[in-house]
Amino acid sequence: MDAGYLFTEETSLYNRIVLGSLLPASAWEPMPRLLQTWLRNYIGGTLIYFLSGFLWCFYIYYLKRNVYVPKDEIPTRKAMLLQIYVAMKAMPWYCALPTLSEYMVENGWTKCFSRISDVGWLAYLVYLSIYLVMAEFGIYWMHRELHDIKPLYKHLHATHHIYNKQNTLSPFAGLAFHPLDGILQAVPHVMALFLVPTHFTTHIALLFLEAIWTANIHDCIHGKLWPVMGAGYHTIHHTTYRHNYGHYTIWMDWMFGTLRDPIDDGSMKEM
Repeated sequence: MDAGYLFTEETSLYNRIVLGSLLPASAWEPMPRLLQTWLRNYIGGTLIYFLSGFLWCFYIYYLKRNVYVPKDEIPTRKAMLLQIYVAMKAMPWYCALPTLSEYMVENGWTKCFSRISDVGWLAYLVYLSIYLVMAEFGIYWMHRELHDIKPLYKHLHATHHIYNKQNTLSPFAGLAFHPLDGILQAVPHVMALFLVPTHFTTHIALLFLEAIWTANIHDCIHGKLWPVMGAGYHTIHHTTYRHNYGHYTIWMDWMFGTLRDPIDDGSMKEM
């Protein structure tokens, strides 16, 4: 069976699950396929952003108040609403990237495969490891250059760095970027599709996992799970601007000399 057909069938299924569950058929079925895919990504991304943000904030700021974050360090409602506003302005643009990547996969332009059985579990795990290393490397350098190249920082990345203290950071800050900034930092996920065989569904899942992961690393709580680049490390990034550019792990910062440990910093709350 043609691989492009399998990918098309898969994305059509995702569209039916999300759009068919939330909208009347007359509202989305007449849309061009690309617009259906974008709308599905937009709805899915927005739901994940709000669910992860609200649940995480409810847990650490209310259920565990004064356990993880003292009352006087909880971000104000105004700060969190501003973060939501910035993220929601950017969300329609963020969703253009997975929509584009799905289009390229459907047209056979990438090395994606549809079923794990196409390559076997061992090969799948090897390819996934390579994919994650490439994404980690690409995101590290994209993030670092957004700091080092001054016009990029001034016009793009500075939007995110107005949140530069523990009492201004919250899980809602995770997607509060200039739209182009957010897209650039996710581009390594798509570039990897052209370089290493990748399971299509895993790629889509990892893109949407970003929303949950970024909520986690902006809660200012140091989880002490080596070698994960958790909130303890990322809060230092927001306060020093020159350390901890990595995404999922500390390895790139360790390799390239930009790592700063929260334990040495001595200012992080611990789980």
